[in-house]
Order: sequence, then structure tokens, then C-alpha cells
Amino acid sequence: MPFNNQKVLPAVRKIKDLEKLLFSPFEYIVLLDCHIGMLKSLVDLAKSHGKKPLLHVDLVEGLKNDEYATEYLCQHIKPTGLISTRASVILKTKENGLLAIQRLFLLDSSALRKSYALLKRTKPDYIEVLPGVMPHIIREVGENTNIPVVAGGLIRTVDDVENALAAGATAVTTSDMNLWKHFNA
Repeated sequence: MPFNNQKVLPAVRKIKDLEKLLFSPFEYIVLLDCHIGMLKSLVDLAKSHGKKPLLHVDLVEGLKNDEYATEYLCQHIKPTGLISTRASVILKTKENGLLAIQRLFLLDSSALRKSYALLKRTKPDYIEVLPGVMPHIIREVGENTNIPVVAGGLIRTVDDVENALAAGATAVTTSDMNLWKHFNA
């Protein structure tokens, strides 16, 4: 059961928003736009409330996005998983036994072809497809890779979420609080 059947993964950009989620039924949450100095306390706070934080490595301020930083995050910060566009981060995350989510920006057919080659190499646990408002691409990526797909980016409405899920997405990431409320686990 991916994400324990949680269909929306709330993505937080501000501490205030994280605090609101601490007492929600959502188990999995995505941490975006964090400063390296706050990472440990944010992850520990989330975990102390029974949450499973997924950290978006590419958006951590003050952290070089490489294998050494990934090793540090896995061994010292200890989130549930890491999200990144970088193959080296995904490979090191898997080595350390955390959930590895490969983020893909699918801008055109060339990006899609290159992504398939990348996914064969990294074999992530999940793929996050952006933008997440392309049901036919979500379906195609899922079918061609046999890796669970998470939809993210430009998800603005209940219909966007439902269309992504109907196309085969395991879950949808969104920072839209109205969608969090609507799909409150």
C-alpha cells in the first residue's frame, strides 16, 4: 500500500504550515524550501508527531546537492525519504535504505525519453511527474516503468487530483491547503 493509501501528500513551505499538519491525519508530508540549519529540528518535530517526512533535497538552502550531502541527510537528519531530480541523490538514498523519489520535469518528448533512460539507471521507489496535470503522461510513465507515479506541480483543483489518481498516480503532492482540507486523510 503506497503511502498507506494517502492520496494527497501535503507539501509545506513554511513552518507555520508544518505546524498545522502536525495534528492532521496525514501521515506522509513533503518538506520544501528548508534551510539546512532547520532541517534536523523540522524532521524531528514531524516524526515526534507520527509523521513520515519526505525531504525535497533540491530545495534545501545551504546544501550542495551531491552524494555527500545525501549521505549526511540519510544518516544524520533521517527523514523517511528524499525527493530529487539528481540521479546520484536517488542512488545514494536507495543505498541508505530510505524512500527514493525521482522528480521529473516533463517539458517535451525529449525530456520524457531522457527520463526513461535515467529511470532505468536509478530505479527509484517512486517517480514524481511534473507537471501533474497530464493524465495521459502519468499513465504512460507508470505503464512504461512499472514504478509508482506521484503527480505534482500545477495541481490546483479537486478535479486535477482526481484526474491524476484516475490516470494511475499513487498520490499527488500539493502545497494547496484547500486540497489538503478536501482530501484530509
